[in-house]
Amino acid sequence: MTLRLLSYNIRFGGLGREESLAETIVAAAPDLVVFQEATHPDVIERLAEKTKFPFWAARRNHSIGYLSRQEVEYHEWHYPAGARHSFLEIVPAGSDARVFGLHLSARFSRWDERRRAREIRSLLEGIKRHQHGFHVLVGDFNTLAPGEVLELGKMPAWIRALIWISGRKLQRETIQYALDAGYVDGYRMLHPEDKGYTFPTWDPHVRLDYLFVPQKFKERVVKCEVITEPRERIKAASDHCPLAADIRG
Repeated sequence: MTLRLLSYNIRFGGLGREESLAETIVAAAPDLVVFQEATHPDVIERLAEKTKFPFWAARRNHSIGYLSRQEVEYHEWHYPAGARHSFLEIVPAGSDARVFGLHLSARFSRWDERRRAREIRSLLEGIKRHQHGFHVLVGDFNTLAPGEVLELGKMPAWIRALIWISGRKLQRETIQYALDAGYVDGYRMLHPEDKGYTFPTWDPHVRLDYLFVPQKFKERVVKCEVITEPRERIKAASDHCPLAADIRG
């Protein structure tokens, strides 16, 4: 059995872009979609109807929601101390996989990166009881991995200013912490040379969306890809490209 997982930041709740979002989701053919910025449950409900996914959940003003083709045995929102967004735990029925959807704090500065690092530490502390079982961390981490280049010239002036006044160098604590905690970056494992840019859709130049699994389960990630085509539909749907992964059961 293979679980096809799609992580998708739908920008500002997805209002008015349901058609493009639904077309993108159907074309990707996932079993489970984990949303970020799913702040309008009525939008997620409409997406469920348009994609014919029978199971869904979202909460007003909560970033993480989901659609599922198969029944979900259990789901729950959790609230790490100091985090801007809750994270969502999802257990698909008939699977040993446990999926944690997350959306870390945004903006590029040393102070924001420290906050994201606190959020990922708090999340990992909260899921310690699952450390020995198979689980996936997926979503918009809003940060760069160690060694990856930030094309500053393409960033808005206000972001360049934030980086400048916070020390002229963007810290990479968040992803490094996940790696040090024994997790594997699914996309980078399978694509060591590819950029994997996920943002923004009209001129992708930064990778913000990730999927992590514990090191001992890395062979279960058989595919991980950024969906960039058809370009016009992807651009119309959101500012983030969706990240798709095939997880072996």
